[in-house]
Amino acid sequence: MTAGTKTRALPAAVILTPAAERRIADLMAKAPDGAIGVKLSTPRRGCSGLAYSVDYVSEADPFDEKIETPGGIFYIDGASVLYLVGSTMDWREDDFTAGFVFDNPNAKGACGCGESFTV
Repeated sequence: MTAGTKTRALPAAVILTPAAERRIADLMAKAPDGAIGVKLSTPRRGCSGLAYSVDYVSEADPFDEKIETPGGIFYIDGASVLYLVGSTMDWREDDFTAGFVFDNPNAKGACGCGESFTV
């Protein structure tokens, strides 16, 4: 870095709502031995092509994005970041369902059941 050059932290690819951060803390509180965080990825699945998957992770991948939350580390799969940039991840619960919900500006369509999306 040269004199006078300033660097700034880049914004996270995914914004986590307070409810999502609380859910990550809940998950980490009961995580299996060896889990170092929770990871979001977008595997190929469903009728539209890509799905959201949140799982425990036991090893850091240098290509993953790492977000420090009050309850634990949240990783975003390096191969999925381009599909997720600008997204918001929330946790919603009601009498019948509970799960992470994504507002993804990159999604061009989704299947009828909401299981998968396309970019």
